[in-house]
Amino acid sequence: MTTAHAQIARNRPEWHVPVDQAIIITIDGPAGTGKSTVARRLAQRLGLDFLDTGAMYRAATAICIDHKIDPDDIDALVKVVESADLHFDWAADPPTMLAWLKPIDERIRDHDVNDLVSRIAAISRIREHMVRKQRIIAAQHPRLVAEGRDQGSVVFPDAEVKFYLDATPEIRAMRRADQLRAHGRSVDEALILRNIKQRDSMDAQRSDGPLICPDDAVVMDSSHLQIPEVISAMETIVRERVDSLRSQ
Repeated sequence: MTTAHAQIARNRPEWHVPVDQAIIITIDGPAGTGKSTVARRLAQRLGLDFLDTGAMYRAATAICIDHKIDPDDIDALVKVVESADLHFDWAADPPTMLAWLKPIDERIRDHDVNDLVSRIAAISRIREHMVRKQRIIAAQHPRLVAEGRDQGSVVFPDAEVKFYLDATPEIRAMRRADQLRAHGRSVDEALILRNIKQRDSMDAQRSDGPLICPDDAVVMDSSHLQIPEVISAMETIVRERVDSLRSQ
């Protein structure tokens, strides 16, 4: 089905969701599946806004590290994260993550943030804060592609279209290693694989907003697909859903 959808979308002219159509599209899935890239490009193709919720949790993690806050000191962490007024600059493409009105996109992709983000994201009060902010964003941007771990299951359970983007841990580790090599960094692919499996376990087992596949989500396995193929398949599914909604 995925291959057929991709072929159909490639043969169609450029298409955007009609401007009068409010729609929330969620893309959930584990780390390293390309959710951010897919969500951003899908949003561009459909004429929608793009919400990178992972950036919000990474920003909270960077704040925790840079302010030397003990992750177990939840009161202190929540207080400083709330004071940061995390939000996006929607004039940029993709939207820029801001803390205290300053961009922090480069900082939130560092290794120390990556190593700690699952622990910070598991804190209930941090998740509650982020979910509130994400729903406010959706109210302000009702035509949205939102990616994360719990977008279709918790944040937007009534989203018009839900996807779950997956890939094997080995494929995700290989892709991450290739990214690091492309930036001239040394790579221990076995360590990357262990970290991915550990993060998957932490994300799935946390009590609040665990990583799950929503029952009504379309599962997309990107293990053997290129990103353009994934996006094309998603676009076709969204088009079918929009046509169905507008005919009701």
